[in-house]
Amino acid sequence: MPSLDDLRKRITSVKSTQKITKAMKMVAAAKLRKAQENAEKGRPYSEKMNNIILNLSAGVSDPQSAPKLLVGTGKEDVHLCVVLTSDRGLCGGFNSNIIKKAKNYFEKTQKEGKSLKIITVGSKGYDQLKRQYGNSIIENISFKESKNINYFDAAKVGNLIIEKFQNEEFDFCTIFFNKFKNVISQIPQAQQIIPLENENKDKDEKLDSSYEFEPDEDEILSNLLPKNISTQIFKAMLENSASEQGSRMTAMDNATRNAGDLVDKLTIQYNRSRQAAITKELIEIISGAESL
Repeated sequence: MPSLDDLRKRITSVKSTQKITKAMKMVAAAKLRKAQENAEKGRPYSEKMNNIILNLSAGVSDPQSAPKLLVGTGKEDVHLCVVLTSDRGLCGGFNSNIIKKAKNYFEKTQKEGKSLKIITVGSKGYDQLKRQYGNSIIENISFKESKNINYFDAAKVGNLIIEKFQNEEFDFCTIFFNKFKNVISQIPQAQQIIPLENENKDKDEKLDSSYEFEPDEDEILSNLLPKNISTQIFKAMLENSASEQGSRMTAMDNATRNAGDLVDKLTIQYNRSRQAAITKELIEIISGAESL
């Protein structure tokens, strides 16, 4: 049974931890508002760019001469997976949910006999994948030094993907991230960006093809497609940022509550131990007095 001094020290330690988790919850709540606003602003732009490219692709006269970023290489042998996670922990199941989604895709790809290449963006994703898929990881990118999510970081990842595609290092590219829904719920996503996939194809939504383009579709696509890859990655990073803060806020709130419950239990145990010690001392005093 722990001594009174041990219980007192443990109560003090848990209270200190509770102060830290409460402060982290407040910081996450302050960051969440701006991150959520940025994620919501980024969605219409990325979706509209996707729709414009799909409209352009519908007007391409010769699919065989269309940009490979749009139609692919014609093969499905090598799959590149870009897993976007955070560089910091203490955010609940945020990173684990993305990794779980990615691992399911990895297993399915390997069962089909296809090659797998992985790029991790964020140190937490690399830490969780390196043991099982270390041989498949070709790049590990971290933006710890960046204070805020910005397009230039997304463009670095996008340019790396385009460079590897032009070198014929892969045929398909899919990005994995968390889409922010609310503070409690973040939905893991797997979005194919090379070749470009119509996300609305299963929703019976028809694209508006009433646009006239100048110059021709092929020339516009050659300029828009590389930018679209960076844009989709930037959107994924914004969604991740909001999801991370929401998940951290929830995790720190739960940790603060659990610390409070633990302090209450330890306080009760301390009081009972202290009462037992006082009772024992009184019995010893009374016994000594009676013996005299």
